[in-house]
Amino acid sequence: LGEWEQNGYTVIHVAPGGEWIGMAAISDTLRENSKSVIQELIHGGITTHLLTGDRKETGEYIAQKIGIENVHAELLPQDKAAKISEIQQSNTKVAMVGDGINDAPALAMADVGISIGSGTDIALETSDVVLMRDDLTSVINALRLSKRVVNKIKQNLFWAFAYNVVAIPIAAMGMLNPMVGALAMAFSDVIVIGNSIRLKTKKMSQ
Repeated sequence: LGEWEQNGYTVIHVAPGGEWIGMAAISDTLRENSKSVIQELIHGGITTHLLTGDRKETGEYIAQKIGIENVHAELLPQDKAAKISEIQQSNTKVAMVGDGINDAPALAMADVGISIGSGTDIALETSDVVLMRDDLTSVINALRLSKRVVNKIKQNLFWAFAYNVVAIPIAAMGMLNPMVGALAMAFSDVIVIGNSIRLKTKKMSQ
């Protein structure tokens, strides 16, 4: 029994009518690229946790196999949500990746809930982001895209505020021709739109 659990198997006891007749060992299949995804997250300064309902030995085996740093095992669905809430208490933003019914409370509790497209309906409904491909590398792509979007938002705000900071005082002093002001406003919009389009062209070129 211990050897099975230490090798990543979950042991199920069979006892019809309350009479034990045997047991079976089952195991989950690790998703393709799971180890490389975890290593890339860690390399990017992200702390990784495994929340599982399996026994501690099974969870530790899986975590060691793919390089997850922290293991929280034998958790019920509400326990997973409570663990995420506990992590958030240290002013840490939490992203949760899951695809099962048991993951739904944790997906709702996380700052960003991410579900796999092939997951259960309740996981898809509860999450903030749904990955259309059944591939964990999409998590990395979503993270990179979100960072680029935030950078674009900051750049666009800079251009919008820069225009107003320069143009409004000049207009207040009566030194700005209305036609010039309208042209400058249109040019500001073109800069913001063009800068945003670069996000799509950069994504297509990768």
